[in-house]
Amino acid sequence: MEQFVPVKRSKDGQPVRYLVVDDSVFARKNLARMIETFGGQLCGEAGDGMSAITEYDRTNPDIVLMDITMPQMEGIEAAEKIVQKHPEARVVMVSSVGYQENIVAALQRGARHFVQKPVKPEVLYEVIKYVMGDDGTVANSATAGV
Repeated sequence: MEQFVPVKRSKDGQPVRYLVVDDSVFARKNLARMIETFGGQLCGEAGDGMSAITEYDRTNPDIVLMDITMPQMEGIEAAEKIVQKHPEARVVMVSSVGYQENIVAALQRGARHFVQKPVKPEVLYEVIKYVMGDDGTVANSATAGV
């Protein structure tokens, strides 16, 4: 398995805290395993958009990995509601439904990025580094000395 430099929060050097939202338990567990290889910490899980909003409020994660197609409330709507309430929220959509209009809608409603399923660890890692670094809150030790 590939080794990843742990992604940390630069403000306090703590591991990045993740909320994983997917109606598939298998998909959540798979993402949780990847997060651990990136040095991250799973702080919450949800199986639908409504629960995602509640869990976000409860756990205040650094980043949300959110499926699009879920029961009760779709991921795009949940992402929009989270970002409206928490403008600093970093939501990355993770979906097998990679239609261009879904991706555009997700980004227009506040998602920061999109990852296609099946998720490749190296792709997710690069997206997380990008999203966490977009406001300077993550120190990447690989580029720290540059």
